[in-house]
Amino acid sequence: MKKLFKFILNTIPRPLLIRLSYVARPVLAFFLKGDTFTDPIDGKSFKTFLPYGYGNQRNNVLSPSTLSLERHRLLWLYLQHETNFFSSEHVTERKKVLHFAPEQCFLKRFRTLNHIEYTTTDLLSPIADVKADICNLPFEDNSYDIILCNHVLEHIPDDTKAMQELYRVMKPGGVGVFQIPQDLSRAETFEDDSITDQKERARIFGQYDHVRVYGRDYFDKLRSMGFKVDEVDYTSKLSEENIKKYCLAKGEILPVVYK
Repeated sequence: MKKLFKFILNTIPRPLLIRLSYVARPVLAFFLKGDTFTDPIDGKSFKTFLPYGYGNQRNNVLSPSTLSLERHRLLWLYLQHETNFFSSEHVTERKKVLHFAPEQCFLKRFRTLNHIEYTTTDLLSPIADVKADICNLPFEDNSYDIILCNHVLEHIPDDTKAMQELYRVMKPGGVGVFQIPQDLSRAETFEDDSITDQKERARIFGQYDHVRVYGRDYFDKLRSMGFKVDEVDYTSKLSEENIKKYCLAKGEILPVVYK
């Protein structure tokens, strides 16, 4: 079963995979149910999670029920326990939320939150509300209270322009989470436009459609755009037992930004 799922993930185009996954999830969840690992997004437990990755497969990381990865479960736990994102208590005005490249594991759950005004956007995603280029957004200045932009910027050749647009459309006092795949052992971000072969790009950048590997300087680049940045290691607040139970990447940093 896991070998078959690995083959599917690496051969089927992403838009088609999104549609197929709605059918596949219940089947996968049934065959892998157990009590070793838990997806905190839906609370379901399994004997194992699935492998995932381009070229360099990571084992036991993809939830069979929500198709969440380590980064999604980390963000969910942070929003749930460290913010009022899910709470409607004392809400007098709906917060405007902009979500880039909306992930399936979040989409329907965020749409049920009546205390937020939820908009999704992406250039290509079939499940986005607004088709838009992150470097040229069709939104007014100071529009959004909360912006989620996770594992997007590593795909964007001009990430400076994208960050400027994110800053422009965020309201003063707004907050965002801008996760990226990051090599914390690197002081500086690496990119090389001359590398065009997809296999070579996957080997060097981690995925064939990534254009850079971010280093620790990512946080300072966000600061240079005007954001205040908190480098949040939420896993440091969790027990080793829960890190293993939720299949998280220990030490992964959440870039939480403010305007």
